Amino acid sequence: MLVDSHCHLDFPDFAEEGPSALITRAKNAGVGHIMTICTHLSKFDAIRAIAESAPNVNCSLGTHPHQASEEPEKKFTTTDIIRMAAHPKVAGIGETGLDYFYDHGPKEDQHVSLKKHIEASLETDLPIIIHSRDAEEDTIKFLRDAGKGKLRGVMHCFTGSQKMADEALALGFYISFSGIVTFKKSEDLRAIARNVPLDRILVETDSPYLAPMPYRGKRNEPAYVVHTAEEVARVKDIPVSLLAEQTTNNFFTLFNKAKRG
Repeated sequence: MLVDSHCHLDFPDFAEEGPSALITRAKNAGVGHIMTICTHLSKFDAIRAIAESAPNVNCSLGTHPHQASEEPEKKFTTTDIIRMAAHPKVAGIGETGLDYFYDHGPKEDQHVSLKKHIEASLETDLPIIIHSRDAEEDTIKFLRDAGKGKLRGVMHCFTGSQKMADEALALGFYISFSGIVTFKKSEDLRAIARNVPLDRILVETDSPYLAPMPYRGKRNEPAYVVHTAEEVARVKDIPVSLLAEQTTNNFFTLFNKAKRG
């Protein structure tokens, strides 16, 4: 069994089919559990409903850094996040983090939002799901300083440097690889995947984005996490079955509120 540890079943790209068809296709491909990720706290009800619709789906709770400057998101407090996270299907906090690649608003708004999510993660003991792009130094500083050395979490869709991977691992974080690891020009990322300890790896789709080879350029979906797992297993020179078993165990170790099917 595999787990898609990060996808977005509520996104408009899936509206025509609906989550049920995607969940069924994933199951038929050997993907037994799915984590659908929140990017807007203000839209959590729709994400929660998807998680409630299937026993093998959990969800997270958070504001993506791209939305950190939006007024509906800024109104949510740490207390609000803690209260909402009590729902039995909520297994993680995020995705949150820092993205300096795109200019969607002041960096300060992202900093405030990330700190709020870190506080909620510490209070609830739910792992935090981190998005980081062109913000390695600041991201690690927040995780280390605001996290007080007690933060649990994952660096989602990792595309950072070896230095960032090492620092995240030293903080106890997991590293999650998406379909990007299958791209022809991703040799540096494959080298990092080779070096990450097997017991600290997750795999994901980040669907509907970043479809792995051979589907690159098409809409991604949870079933395609199989191809990412195959590539990570190849670069680590281990059987896919071992990679699947270990990443599944890793998921339920980190997201320990999620229930195995």
